[in-house]
Amino acid sequence: MSKQLIHPVILCGGSGTRLWPRSRKAKPKPFIPLLGEQTLFREALDRCEDETQFGAPIVVAGAAHVPLIEEQGQGIAGLQIVVEPCARNTAPAIALAAARLDPDAVMLVCPSDHHIADKAAFRAAAVQAAALAREGWLVSFGITPDRPETGYGYIRRGEALDEGFRIAQFVEKPDLARAEQFLASGDYAWNGGIFAFAAGRLLEELRAHRPEMAAAVEAAVTGGREEGARFYPEHDLFAAIAGDSIDYAVMENTKRAAMVPVEMGWSDIGNWAALQDALPGDADGNHAQGDAELMDCKGVLAVSDGPRISAVGLEDICIIVDGDEVLVTTRDGAQKVGKLGGASSQ
Repeated sequence: MSKQLIHPVILCGGSGTRLWPRSRKAKPKPFIPLLGEQTLFREALDRCEDETQFGAPIVVAGAAHVPLIEEQGQGIAGLQIVVEPCARNTAPAIALAAARLDPDAVMLVCPSDHHIADKAAFRAAAVQAAALAREGWLVSFGITPDRPETGYGYIRRGEALDEGFRIAQFVEKPDLARAEQFLASGDYAWNGGIFAFAAGRLLEELRAHRPEMAAAVEAAVTGGREEGARFYPEHDLFAAIAGDSIDYAVMENTKRAAMVPVEMGWSDIGNWAALQDALPGDADGNHAQGDAELMDCKGVLAVSDGPRISAVGLEDICIIVDGDEVLVTTRDGAQKVGKLGGASSQ
């Protein structure tokens, strides 16, 4: 295992309910094509498919999605899957992968369901972050904001480092007034959930700040078993963990948090409005997929896998037809789609 390689760790969690009805439990957001023929999961793998920079990927996922991962990961050399016995949030998931790696190996933790338009910028930031990680820093990608977004957490940068900046503060999702202040100041970046750290350093920090979690993860890995490219941690030890996010468990507690700023055309595709923003629009900001006719419309997203969508005089509306389900929402209402009965029962 080369110490110079960066080891991608792809996290496949969550059900993507805000992209219902296209995203469903059986085939959630990472595994469906939303921005073309490729799925977001395959995009995440392909971004790291450069054997001069990256090692073989480790995918951490629940058992239900292993067949999809194996199907969509075909052709990726050395791909390994750590099969979580149950969902316990990002800190235990990342720690599972860390415990499977050499302590000096640099991990690049990436969500499986984000879109990044500029692959070269992503890779350049990964190299910067890896350099900091080899110096003992725990590094977050700081996404340069282009609007006062209230749906993301923020990072305030501190003093400059050789390859980035110290993190002065993690900030929860702000209201619009604070988000506008953040954007104007130039000192804040979006927290995109992409991290780099040496595997051993991550586990050291977890032992310091969440000792019970660290002990349980390491015991679950020690007691686990391999089946080909799959690794199964010991079920009961892992299931007993009280879950937590990597931000709360480690990043907000460590004294060695750093960030690398990056502009890479990033979106978490968190809802239908975010997907619309990542897609090309016509002169009126409309985008249609499938059989759709939009007349005198502005800012309308129309997506159908079958029946025709016909709309007249609408503005800032998303219309989604998938199988036997139809969703109509304003762009502002798109954040609430996951709370619908259909989405929760999918």
